[in-house]
Amino acid sequence: MHPLTEPGVWIERIGARVFPPHLPALFLDRDGTINVDTDYPSDPAEIVLRDNIVPAIAAANRVGIPVVVVTNQSGIARGYFGWSAFAAVNGRVLELLGDQGVFVDMVLACAYHQAGVGPLAIPDHPMRKPNPGMLFEAGKRLALDLQRSLIVGDKLADMQAGERAGLAQGWMVDGEAEVQPGFAIRPLRNSSDLGDLLAAIETLDRDNRS
Repeated sequence: MHPLTEPGVWIERIGARVFPPHLPALFLDRDGTINVDTDYPSDPAEIVLRDNIVPAIAAANRVGIPVVVVTNQSGIARGYFGWSAFAAVNGRVLELLGDQGVFVDMVLACAYHQAGVGPLAIPDHPMRKPNPGMLFEAGKRLALDLQRSLIVGDKLADMQAGERAGLAQGWMVDGEAEVQPGFAIRPLRNSSDLGDLLAAIETLDRDNRS
């Protein structure tokens, strides 16, 4: 039985960690951010973790803030694979992270897309990034402080979802720095950029203790 709240939305709580209210979260896109994007990943055997993401998850785990995956899955809407294949791939991603000693607390996925078929053929669904619905839903379920939360992704849609959810900054894999009023995009290309992300996560810990 898949944790679907509607035909195109998957919301799964991972593990049993209990968080106090008003913590920030580390939001992560999945394909292209946590794992190498193999173009609509549907085979667990092909999943490989990307460099630079495990230390960020480890830092969030260490300081006690939730790690939340928010992923668009239009391959389901397009009929390339179903929720069972998504579950198998996602299970493999979580397994590989576990092998590295890090863990995720919640996974949200949106399968709706305008090019979909049947009930999944919905354009601009509020849960589909760049819309912020998945972040809002996680915020509600985990009582998060979205304004202090961070997002990491590999597409502009990830950054736009973060901005629309009220976050102040995000890190874009292989992206360029861009500062706009109210939201800053930071690049995540090398070890120096990763150091900046880790420092931002550590700052969240200090804010929580103050």
